[in-house]
Amino acid sequence: MTVSTIIRDCLDAMLHPSVRYDALTSARHRAFMAPRLLGSLAAFAAFPVYLALRGAPNAIEVAAFAWLMAPILVSYFLSRTGRYESAQVLSSIALAGLVMMMAISTGGINSFAAIWLVVVPIEAALSASRRIVAFASALALSCVSILIVLTSLDWLPVSEAGVAGHGAFMAFGIASATIYAAGLAFGAESLARTSVSLLYVEEDRYRLLARNMSDVISRHRNNGAVQFISPAAAALIGAPAQRLLGHGLFDRVHVADRPAYLTALSDAARGGEARSVEFRLRRDVVRGNDRMRPSGAEFIWVEMRCRPMEQDVDTSSSANADAEVVAVLRDVTDRKLQEEALAQARIEAERADASKTRFLATMSHELRTPLNAIIGFSDMLVQEELMMLDATKRKEYAQLINDSGQHLLSVVNGILDMSKLESGNFEISPEPFAPRPALINCCNLLALKARENGIDLITDAPKDLPEVNGDPRAFRQILLNLVSNAIKFTERGGSVTVAAGVEGSRLMLRVSDTGVGIASDDLARIGDPFFQAGKTYQRRHEGTGLGLSIVKSLVGMHGGEMQVQSRIDEGTTITIALPLEFTPQAEHVSNIAILNPAARTAPSDQAHQVKKSA
Repeated sequence: MTVSTIIRDCLDAMLHPSVRYDALTSARHRAFMAPRLLGSLAAFAAFPVYLALRGAPNAIEVAAFAWLMAPILVSYFLSRTGRYESAQVLSSIALAGLVMMMAISTGGINSFAAIWLVVVPIEAALSASRRIVAFASALALSCVSILIVLTSLDWLPVSEAGVAGHGAFMAFGIASATIYAAGLAFGAESLARTSVSLLYVEEDRYRLLARNMSDVISRHRNNGAVQFISPAAAALIGAPAQRLLGHGLFDRVHVADRPAYLTALSDAARGGEARSVEFRLRRDVVRGNDRMRPSGAEFIWVEMRCRPMEQDVDTSSSANADAEVVAVLRDVTDRKLQEEALAQARIEAERADASKTRFLATMSHELRTPLNAIIGFSDMLVQEELMMLDATKRKEYAQLINDSGQHLLSVVNGILDMSKLESGNFEISPEPFAPRPALINCCNLLALKARENGIDLITDAPKDLPEVNGDPRAFRQILLNLVSNAIKFTERGGSVTVAAGVEGSRLMLRVSDTGVGIASDDLARIGDPFFQAGKTYQRRHEGTGLGLSIVKSLVGMHGGEMQVQSRIDEGTTITIALPLEFTPQAEHVSNIAILNPAARTAPSDQAHQVKKSA
C-alpha cells in the first residue's frame, strides 16, 4: 500500500457517519482535516529541531507551539459532529489567534506574521459558504485594525531578534504564507475537479436511467411544448424522440384528451404540486422491417405524472406560470382494457341477473297456466259421472288438455334447445338440401294458425333457388320460429310475408309482418335469451322469449347474419343471410344488425299467397 492510500484510509476512518456516503461532502471534510493534521504534526516534529538550534524558548514561543494543537482539536470536532461550517469558523479563529500572538510578539503590523492574516479569508473560501467567508474576512480586518492601533500607540514590546532579522523574518513570513495559500489553491482546485467529476458521474447515471427505463421521462413547458424526452419514447410511441420535441407529442394526443393534458401541465407548473392524468396517445404501428415508414397508427392509453422542476416554488408568484415541468409517461393500455373488461363483465352479470328475473316471471306464467288447465280439466273428466259430462264436453276438455300439454312441451323443448346451444352440445349435421320445399312446408304448417288469427300468410319462394349446404333441421327450426313469431305479434287483418332469394353466395330469407313492431330501446336486446319486447306485466302474448335467441344461435352456427328492422305499430322485418356453403363458427353467436328504417321493403310481385278456406 502507498503512503497516500494509508493517509486516505486514516482520513476516511475519521469521517463522520453522516457524510461517508456523500462523495462531495466527504471530499470537503478530508480536504479540511488533512492539511491541519499534517501541519500540526509537522510543527510538533520540528519543535525539537527548533529547540536544538534556538535553545530554551521563551513564553511566547511555547504558547505559539501550544496553539498549534488547535487544528487538531478542530479536526477532532469535525470528525465527531460532522458540522462543517462550525469547524470552518473555529479554524478561522484559531488561525487568526495564532497570527495575532506571533505578530504582537514580533513587531505588530510590521511583523512577518501579519501577512498571514490574508490567508484567513482564503482558507475560509474552501467552505463554499458566503457567511463563513464574510466572517473570516471581518475577523482578518479586525485583527489588522488592532495591530495597526497597537503599533501606532507603541503599546507593543520591542523584539531585538525581530528587529535584527526583520528582513529575513519578513521573507520567511511571505514565503510561508504563499506556500500555504498555494496549498489552499490546490485544495480548492481538487475540490472543484472532484465536484465536476461527480457531476459528470451523476449525469451519466441519470442519463443511463433515462435511456433504459421503460417509462418515458420528458421535460415540458407549461404550454405542453417538449424540451426533452427520453429515448424510451421510440418504443412507446413508435416514433424517434426528435419528432416529439416542441409540439410533436401534443399533436399525438387524442383531440378529446388535449384539454386534460394541457391542464395537468399548467396546474403542475403554476401550483407547484404533482399532477396525474390519463389520456390517449397515437402510436405508429410498423409492420414489416421498414421502420422508416409506419404502416398504420393506433391509440394507446398512457398515464402521465408531472411535477414542477423546482419544488420550493412560491405559489403566489406569477413567474411560476413559466416554470418547466418534468413528466413520466407510462403505458396503461392493458390496465384500461382490464377495466373495460371488468365493466363489461359487470354489465353482463347485471344482464344475466335481469334475464334470470325475466325467466322466473315468464316461466311462472308459461308453466302455471297450462298446468292449471291440465289439472282442472282432468279433474272434471275424473268426476264426469258426478258432473254428468256428455261426449261433446269430454272431447272439448280432452282437446284443451292436449293443447296445454303441447304448449308445455314446446316450452320445455325451447329451454332444452337453448341450453344445448349455449353449452355447445347442439350438433349441426350439414348436408345439401333444397330450401324452397322446406320453406313451403313450414308455411303450410303454420297456415292454419294464421287463418285462425285472421292473418294473410304470403310466401315468395322462386323455383330456381339453388341448393344450400347446411342442416335442414336447423333451417326448418329457423323458419318455424320466425314465422310463428310474426303471426303471434300481428293483429287480426294483418299480413305476414316470407320471401327468399339469393344475393351473391348467400341465401336471403325475409320474414315481414304488419304487427305491433318493436320499440327502438328494445331493438338492441333482440336475440337475448328470455327477452321479450315490452314489460313483462304488459305482455299480451304467451311465450318464453327463446324463439329469436334460438334463431340467432342457429344462424351464427352456420356463419350467417341476422338483421332486424322495426317500427312501432308498423311491423317488423327480420332478414337472415345464410351462406350457400356451410361455414361453421367457433362461437355460436352471430353479428346482428339492428336498424329502424323510414320505409319498409315491399313484397315481391311474384308472391304466392297461401290460404285455406274454412
